[in-house]
Amino acid sequence: MSNNHKKNNNLSKVKKFLKDNPNIKSFDIVMHDCNGVGRGKIIRRQELLKLYETGRQFPLSTLGMDITGEDVPNTGLILEQGDGDIKAWPIPSSLKPIYKSKPPRGELFMTMSDIDGKKLYSDPRNVLEKLTQDCSKDGIEVYGAFELEFFLVSNELDQFGKLQPAKSILGKRRSYIKTDVYSVDKLHEMLPLFDDIYEAAKISDIEAETIISEYAPGQFELTLKHQSNLLKAADDIIRLKRIVRAQARSHGITACFMAKPIENVSGSGMHFHISMYDRKGKNLFLDKIKNKPNQNLLNSIGGLIQTMGESMLVFAPHANSWRRLILGSYAPVTPNWGMDNRSVAFRIPSSSAKNRRIEHRVSGVDANPYLVALTVLSAIRLGMKNKIKPPEQTTGNAYNQKQKSEIKMPHDWSSAIIQAKKSKFLKETLGKDLHKAFIAIKEMEYQKVASTVSELDIDLYLNAI
Repeated sequence: MSNNHKKNNNLSKVKKFLKDNPNIKSFDIVMHDCNGVGRGKIIRRQELLKLYETGRQFPLSTLGMDITGEDVPNTGLILEQGDGDIKAWPIPSSLKPIYKSKPPRGELFMTMSDIDGKKLYSDPRNVLEKLTQDCSKDGIEVYGAFELEFFLVSNELDQFGKLQPAKSILGKRRSYIKTDVYSVDKLHEMLPLFDDIYEAAKISDIEAETIISEYAPGQFELTLKHQSNLLKAADDIIRLKRIVRAQARSHGITACFMAKPIENVSGSGMHFHISMYDRKGKNLFLDKIKNKPNQNLLNSIGGLIQTMGESMLVFAPHANSWRRLILGSYAPVTPNWGMDNRSVAFRIPSSSAKNRRIEHRVSGVDANPYLVALTVLSAIRLGMKNKIKPPEQTTGNAYNQKQKSEIKMPHDWSSAIIQAKKSKFLKETLGKDLHKAFIAIKEMEYQKVASTVSELDIDLYLNAI
């Protein structure tokens, strides 16, 4: 299909959307930066068609901001290039109405190009899209799905200035100590919110599936259907976070996507399921012998294990991320794998042979899904290409076992930044522009945190030394 044909087809779809949604008067246009933070503008209804025809100009610095929205000069995306304009272009499939917004509004995701229309590879989504296209050229289709763990917390802090679980919507009860994992009654108490989340997801063509009460007070998990389009899987999870946050806000509570928001309870992960198929629809991880992983699967795990240490900054990108990564917390800290074992980093879930997949359990929910999918897929391709052998699988409780591994693992955020900066694998995976920007952003964020005098500093040292 020619570019002109695609453009005309997209314009026809936009016109139909406007006709079908006459009450929508404005649209959120959103791109996602290195941290997965949505940045953009609100445009009026009459601007939408022109947006599809000519794009919308943004400052280049939009791609070079830290978590606070402050410019990071060392990204090379700020004054080094004059902070000139770039073009944002619509992702046509992402145009959706926003559920229950008052007044009615729509939402549209954007990707970034230079002023002449050439895609910018400092935009994480563009880099992931290119890798999936490379896979398709090689005859491989990548399927994926994310799991979303999150806390529902009160808008008010507790008496100690800490986050506290939200009161239930039905009954207005709050539990500080009861884990209530898999409690159906706990779900029922939040049903008005969950019903809204499911309805909003449906309107956005997101196939949200099971929801459970997770392993901490106020914590829940929502799963998505395994997608035959990895890029859509990443789009869906990043939009679902926006949906959950907005719907929680409408019920007077806050959806929290920090990896470790509350002390002494489990943190929140973003487990990622991935599988690969050839052009005939055959699963490349298919068991030839029941419950005996095939060579593609073993080599893929080998690639994931070999690159885990240097990739940890992608999976745990913030200071708070590292508070989740402690032994015995269902958050993997060691490069290992196993069959249907939730204490390892890379789990092969129980499934039919034709649905064989890898569950990547390392990432926190605070990670950027585009970068996670990109890094995991790149590691799998590396393993398959170089026939990397994994160590023996781990059986039993991996947390209680000494792991013999030559893989150098960072022990904190600072060492993760250093390893990522030196990593040849990560440079090749992210590309020169995105790698430079990502590292610069993390270095500046680290300096902000490291130089901050916290309440804990005062409590520990003021009257003691």
